[in-house]
Amino acid sequence: MSDTDTKKPTLKKRKTALGERYLNNRGVWVFVEHEHGRVHPVSWELLGKGRQLADKLETELAAVVIGGTGAEIRAICDEAAQFGADLSYLMQDEVLLHYRSQPYTKGLSDLVEKFRPEVLLLGATTLGRDLAGAAATTLMTGLTADCTGLDIDTSDRSLLSTRPTFGGTLMATIVNVATRPQMATVRPRVFPLPERDSSRTGRIVEQPLGLAEDEVITKVIDFIPDARSDQPQLAFADFIVAGGRGLGRPENFQMLFELARVLGAEVGASRAATQANWVDHDRQVGQTGKTVRPKLYIAAGISGAIQHRVGMDSSDVIVAINTDEKATIMDFSNYALVGNAAELVPALTEAFRKRIAAARATPGAQE
Repeated sequence: MSDTDTKKPTLKKRKTALGERYLNNRGVWVFVEHEHGRVHPVSWELLGKGRQLADKLETELAAVVIGGTGAEIRAICDEAAQFGADLSYLMQDEVLLHYRSQPYTKGLSDLVEKFRPEVLLLGATTLGRDLAGAAATTLMTGLTADCTGLDIDTSDRSLLSTRPTFGGTLMATIVNVATRPQMATVRPRVFPLPERDSSRTGRIVEQPLGLAEDEVITKVIDFIPDARSDQPQLAFADFIVAGGRGLGRPENFQMLFELARVLGAEVGASRAATQANWVDHDRQVGQTGKTVRPKLYIAAGISGAIQHRVGMDSSDVIVAINTDEKATIMDFSNYALVGNAAELVPALTEAFRKRIAAARATPGAQE
């Protein structure tokens, strides 16, 4: 479910008192993930959500920036302020030039132990998942992974971390009642990107790492960038055409690729379709695939099970095509087309092609 859902979860908290050593923990922190000075968008998305949580807790929002000694790392602190952070905790050292679990875990854990936040958020990326698990283990605190919703219970300052469970059939809200910080990871595109305010500034608190290179077990031999530009970029697509087992056969996915070509869209798929090897797993949308927030999401032959819904229900406009008018996806789509996708998709493709061609032929017209 998206963070905009108004229905509140029903919670039954254990009667466990918060440890005395955590009573004065204050502040919401967001770990800012970056590579070669370029920040991963999920960090700014988390700062936007973190701003809401910090305001509810009436506390400060802080960015955690860890990296090498270059000026571009310090500049990230200024960017974080523009996306809502009140301050940044900055740790720079040549040992931190490239991500390695050992020095980053020590750096983050030392910051937490010294400045004692009550909430710590990280992106559910390859790097974020590795660091979050290692830091939570070191700090002996709880971690809720791959959350799709975050909120605050103001009665006891608890972080309400919502995520799918039991294979995506249920939504669970998890609460850490005993320790701090309350940690959670969130996948990219779950929360919207906040507006950037270039007039905002924030404090910078610097902290040394205190770890020599010869104390680090792993070594970076070389850096080879991922140049697979042909891979689908579903998480950042404005238009997505997705298909499921309801298409009937794998060959029918070619209709979706043709519609996507006309719209300038990416092609996605349900878990059932990727498990059947109809399309590559890189195209899967849902709990165990990609989370997307496109302007337009066309779902053809997809039932709308919660496993799929949590990955796409923040789309601006959802168009569902299904032969079953009672399919779950019809309940939360903006437009529901009842019929055979093998007939409707080609018709849509031709209609869009003519509409776009006409718009291009008219000077000053918008597509």
